[in-house]
Amino acid sequence: MATDVEQPDDAEEEPDGLTARLSRMALRPARAAARSGRSALTGEAERAVDAVLAGPLPEHVARSLVDHRVVERVLAEWLEAMTAEQEATSPERERLERALGQALASPALERRLSDAVESRLAETTAERIVQSPAFRKALSRVLESPEVRSALARQTAGLGADVAGSVRRWARALDDAVASRVRRAVGRRPADASESAFGGLAARGIALVLDALLAYTAFLVLAGSVALITSLAGAFHSTWLTGSLFAAGWAVVLVAYFVLFWSTTGQTPGMRVLRLRVVTATGTSPSFWRSLVRFAGLILAIIPLFAGFLPVLFDGRRRALQDYLAGTAVAVEP
Repeated sequence: MATDVEQPDDAEEEPDGLTARLSRMALRPARAAARSGRSALTGEAERAVDAVLAGPLPEHVARSLVDHRVVERVLAEWLEAMTAEQEATSPERERLERALGQALASPALERRLSDAVESRLAETTAERIVQSPAFRKALSRVLESPEVRSALARQTAGLGADVAGSVRRWARALDDAVASRVRRAVGRRPADASESAFGGLAARGIALVLDALLAYTAFLVLAGSVALITSLAGAFHSTWLTGSLFAAGWAVVLVAYFVLFWSTTGQTPGMRVLRLRVVTATGTSPSFWRSLVRFAGLILAIIPLFAGFLPVLFDGRRRALQDYLAGTAVAVEP
């Protein structure tokens, strides 16, 4: 009986095992097809993503981000939030600050920035920016601004002051050196330190050259204006008359230039550059008539090949012929 009961059980188990094996064999192609379809779907998705990224979509997205100022708005909101919560501390804020500090201090970021600056893209972008009308307009506004003009004026004035200072120092050193060598050559005592308070040959010569150039420039402007007017009127056809008038005009310009400057400020523009001043025995500027006498003495000192300036090398106050005649001296300003 027991044997008869167990035999049906074995008979029932055998079909179940066979059924399971048959079902697995039947599902195996379906699973393989599913795996193949999943890999095919993955490949198709990758190709689709590549096609999207290779197309104009990324450029449109970047342009949209720039046009709508998304990054600026996000940074502005973040900065406002950081400012509003400046007093409060939070772990997120501390982590963000540490991460930002580490990123800015990393050598990799420095190398990346250096590569970006030296790249061809940066050069092309810079060229486009420089050539753009907006940049030129902004640059024109900056150059025309009062601040830039004031800075340029200060720089020009500073450069002129430096050049004038160098010329003054060189001229004063040359004055002392020439006076000492000439006195030693003729057997006279060397120049005293007190004589450095007066202008010597070099300083006075440079000032005279500058004044002559300025006076000649003024004469050219005046003579050109007169010649233009007379040419329109058709007058002065005589050559000798024209030459005489120009010579008289040159003399008038010279007299007016030196006499007016000496009698008003005590120094001409050329003497101002060298910091020289014409003074009388009382330390004041000469009067108009004294200045006129000094100008006549200046002409007399120049006529004999500047021999009238030789007393400057031996006089204790470095006076020339015109100074002896007018009772003046040329003092050096500090």
